[in-house]
Amino acid sequence: MENHNYSVLDVNGSEAAFQRVDKDRGKNAKQFTWVLLLKAHRAVGSIAWLGNGLWTLLGVIKNRLIFGQGVTMENEKSNKGRFLFRIILAFLVMALTFLAVEVVAHLKGWHYFQDHNLRIPRTSEIQGWFNMIYVGWLKIRADYIAPPIQFLSSFCVALFIIQSADRMLQCLGCFWIKFKKIKPRIEGDPFKSDDLEGSGCNYPMVLVQIPMCNEREVYEQSISAVCQLDWPKDRILIQVLDDSDDENIQWLIKVEVSKWSQKGVNIIYRHRLVRTGYKAGNLKSAMNCDYVKDYEFVAIFDADFQPNPDFLKQTVPHFKYIPELGLVQARWAFVNRDENLLTRLQNVNMCFHFEVEQQVNGVYLNFFGFNGTAGVWRIKALEESGGWLERTTVEDMDIAVRAHLKGWKFIFLDDVKVLCELPESYEAYRKQQHRWHSGPMQLFRLCLPAIITSKIAFWKKANLILLFFLLRKLILPFYSFTLFCIILPLTMFVPEAELPAWVICYVPVIMSFMSILPAPRYFPFIVPYLLFENTMSVIKFNAMISGLFQLGSSYEWVVTKKAGRSSEPDLLAAEERESKAMNHPQLHRGVSDSGLSELKLKEHQEAAPKPPVKKMNKIFKKELALAFLLLTAAVRSLLSAQGVHFYFLLFQGISFLLVGLDLIGEQVS
Repeated sequence: MENHNYSVLDVNGSEAAFQRVDKDRGKNAKQFTWVLLLKAHRAVGSIAWLGNGLWTLLGVIKNRLIFGQGVTMENEKSNKGRFLFRIILAFLVMALTFLAVEVVAHLKGWHYFQDHNLRIPRTSEIQGWFNMIYVGWLKIRADYIAPPIQFLSSFCVALFIIQSADRMLQCLGCFWIKFKKIKPRIEGDPFKSDDLEGSGCNYPMVLVQIPMCNEREVYEQSISAVCQLDWPKDRILIQVLDDSDDENIQWLIKVEVSKWSQKGVNIIYRHRLVRTGYKAGNLKSAMNCDYVKDYEFVAIFDADFQPNPDFLKQTVPHFKYIPELGLVQARWAFVNRDENLLTRLQNVNMCFHFEVEQQVNGVYLNFFGFNGTAGVWRIKALEESGGWLERTTVEDMDIAVRAHLKGWKFIFLDDVKVLCELPESYEAYRKQQHRWHSGPMQLFRLCLPAIITSKIAFWKKANLILLFFLLRKLILPFYSFTLFCIILPLTMFVPEAELPAWVICYVPVIMSFMSILPAPRYFPFIVPYLLFENTMSVIKFNAMISGLFQLGSSYEWVVTKKAGRSSEPDLLAAEERESKAMNHPQLHRGVSDSGLSELKLKEHQEAAPKPPVKKMNKIFKKELALAFLLLTAAVRSLLSAQGVHFYFLLFQGISFLLVGLDLIGEQVS
């Protein structure tokens, strides 16, 4: 019996030995003991891990909130940001007051709302003045507070369903594109000539622009990548549009441009004396040069973008076959997508944006918002659309809408990818999202009359106004913040206006599942993704209101901080491509013809005498106030035993707490 490979059978007949044997009958007591011990060990390990995480979180809360160690308080520059914080703070104070009242009532046994049906007690049941005040509060709550909350809740749920249906249709459209293998195609190289002497004369003139501003970390790798584009040298001009106000960075960029110019690359350096209009002003100034009239197309790359050498040969040929084509947009790929939890969650969002939103709109509507970089424009389309305007912080979306109103078509290439970076700190991501969500509302106010009076088809006008602007840019942040961050906590204190479980749990999980489909390897992060998207709703709502009512913060432009994520193998590979392009011997590890080793040594020598820079985190007040509001509501939900609501409020509150304490992403130097 000590041999586990044998089991005992009772043979009752001639066919009993051939009957199916229950697997459990072959296991002895020792095997069951080991299985139970293993499961107990795993359970204890999980509990210990959760306890350790909770203890660490409590320690961080104590150090950062109470003692203020290694943190600085968020600086609210706009009155709108401070006003929203005061509103959230007022809700928090109300919630704490209501919670104290409900706890006292619960301890005294005044359960007048069992099964979520309010029952006002009779006069004979009232015991003392506090009970009388509590009963009066129940009447006021049922007659005057619950109806408006219920109306606003129903309105937000309706918007939620509409937006979910829109997302589902987009996913179905993407599935159909994948199933039918629909994508723009080109046959061979349409500009290639059989004449060896004039091999480049058929290639159109292409202008490449690299706008940048104080991009010390990434300027070198972006200039290097663009200078290695595979295109005839006499048919391409590279403009480095430097808006840096740091003279040291200006000098470094000039040296880099001079280095490539000496190698035969047609590249020039431009610096504006009057830096107005941010990126739009920079691009507008460059397009006013006299020599631009000799070029047919312009490719734009932000300072952290690194196109492959064949980028132009994969994008420009599409213009030859479609005369009304104004824009070819490539997809972004990220070198640091797995750097931390924040970059992973951003990557999920961006994968859905490109593979679903941009691709579906490009295939079925020939229109989408220009991403501002990694795209090629027909210069004639830019000129007919009015060129770059400085009226908003989303100049890319502005020019795309105006070109669409002029009848130009767009193409999105999902299989052409350009490497770039994601923000690695929450502060940088926060500022980026504020600009991306305030700018569209500015643009909507300015473009609405032009859309209505344009000569495009009615359904295109409806798509622009109802779907592109209202549903995806205004309604989405409005209901996300209002429904999940304000109404849901309030319903815990006003149970007459309770939200159903399918709104809290089932539909959001399904939508998150659909959003993560383009990045299937990130399925383990589906719950953090859902919580983080709700957490970011406060920033997006704040930005949307700022842009819609043209408040001061809507015109802020802060350059997104980059880390310059390029590993040594990436740099060596770039040096190898550069060496091949310049007919140099192949690069070996430890040797660099362009001075890579010397540059590293110089940087090391410069950095050695400097004291280490202390890294600081920020405390974000709005996120912290919402965290305490949601956690207070979670405590209140325990009194009425609302399981789904409790868990959602608890984890969402913890998510806000982690973000408010700047515990997600990298620390900012």
